[in-house]
Amino acid sequence: MSSETTTPAPAVREEIAQADDIIITENVDKWFGDFQALDDISLNVREHEIVVVLGPSGSGKSTFIRCLNRLEEHDAGKIVIDGIEMNDDVRNLNAIRSEVGMVFQQFNLFPHLSVMNNITLGPRKVRRMPKLDADALATQLLERVGIPEQADKYPAQLSGGQQQRVAIARALAMQPKIMLFDEPTSALDPEMIKEVLDVMQELARSGMTMIVVTHEMGFAREVADRLVFFDEGNVVEQGTPQHFFENPQEERTKLFLSQIL
Repeated sequence: MSSETTTPAPAVREEIAQADDIIITENVDKWFGDFQALDDISLNVREHEIVVVLGPSGSGKSTFIRCLNRLEEHDAGKIVIDGIEMNDDVRNLNAIRSEVGMVFQQFNLFPHLSVMNNITLGPRKVRRMPKLDADALATQLLERVGIPEQADKYPAQLSGGQQQRVAIARALAMQPKIMLFDEPTSALDPEMIKEVLDVMQELARSGMTMIVVTHEMGFAREVADRLVFFDEGNVVEQGTPQHFFENPQEERTKLFLSQIL
């Protein structure tokens, strides 16, 4: 199924509906050998919009968001981030990556660096921020994610939930316009999931543009402006949480929801 035949998304919040598209993807394909991971994906995201991406394992949802900062290179189609087209121009790629933060399933913190140094490394090396300014920003972000007392510890001394909150703070330290989350709670014990989701909810309320790949249905229902359901490399259906949970149109969507709700 081509993404051009998907169910149109109902109206999102008025201010988002009036905003410009900050992410534009047109007819995007991605192959891994003989396997097509993305098939003609056309999906735009407006500034300040919260989009939650759902789908079974192998559906293409993680590949899609990894293509948005070129952790994976798309094979066909067009990707435009904040007015900059994703192509082979290194300057364009660097400009896009400076606007896009990403949080992964695994926390990917540097084990030999303290929490403070994990967060300040990017601003100091990439944005050439003075150490005092970077330290002040890191302190502010640790307050924001609720773990200011962990600044001098090392990742191995933290719980999984704390490590993921450091990873969020590290991404925010680059002051991105867009945040991508690839199943950020899937590696956590159940009691640690809420503390990470609470941080993500606060981030959503602050106006950050977010794309979140997750199976956390409570988060999707409460926070998302729009849900997008992927299957076999296609966008099968999209809509508001109310549309998605109360009146899905596609049989594949209904089957998926019946298995996870």
